Amino acid sequence: MAHSQNSSRPDLRVAVVGLGAIGIRVVEALDRGIDGLVLTAVSVQHPEKHRSRLAGLTRPPEILPIGALVEIADIVIECAPSTLVRSIVAPFVSAGKTAIVLSAGALLDHEDLIELARHHGGQIVVPTGALIGLDAVTAAAVGTIHAVRMITRKPPGGLAGAPYIVANNIDIAGITQPLKIFDGSAREAARGFPANVNVAVALSLAGIGPDRTTIEIWADPAVTRNMHRIEVESDSARFSMSIENIPSENPKTGLITALSVIACLRKLRASLRVGT
Repeated sequence: MAHSQNSSRPDLRVAVVGLGAIGIRVVEALDRGIDGLVLTAVSVQHPEKHRSRLAGLTRPPEILPIGALVEIADIVIECAPSTLVRSIVAPFVSAGKTAIVLSAGALLDHEDLIELARHHGGQIVVPTGALIGLDAVTAAAVGTIHAVRMITRKPPGGLAGAPYIVANNIDIAGITQPLKIFDGSAREAARGFPANVNVAVALSLAGIGPDRTTIEIWADPAVTRNMHRIEVESDSARFSMSIENIPSENPKTGLITALSVIACLRKLRASLRVGT
């Protein structure tokens, strides 16, 4: 197995599932080189669509079905539809390996995966993604957090097709003023907006859980970026955070999400780690 330049430890083998706006960026970053890691395989629903782009990489990875990845990788990165989370994560954590999960909302429907990881010595990693300050929330949670509220504003197009909007017959295409379309728990938000609120679920998992974390979602024709504001009340600090994310090629996904995964990967073998 290949060795990294600054360490006698063998490189960790990485597989990526899903080559959408995030997955392809992560794959390209791994190919350019992240110390201590090597890209060994990808899994995609339509391999022929991605073959030429993958062939352009310095070391093209194998294209394999999801079930074959655990044999040839130590870490899997899930950049896929949330319906696939279980099939991606379960084999890796059962083998005592690591799964990096972007579809954090799916963890609420498959909480036994966390128990599976605990039982087999595996680990599920949820990167910070499109948020800031999850380390502050994690620190505050060591003490007592009283309340966490998140207010999300998105361009209406970024919310189109969400199950909650479809089920409630909300016409967001024609709105001219900001419209509050949801106010409830992170758990309810994850069901109603599975492609939009992984950030809220990550926030809830870092803090006081999906039932006590509250979220407002606004469709706002005046904004071009996905905007999140988080307010935390705890016994150690009161703090608020705001972030405006520039959408990637997929309007539901912020560009910083891909960068967050890359930063997370760099930390795995870094000589210096900054942040909790």
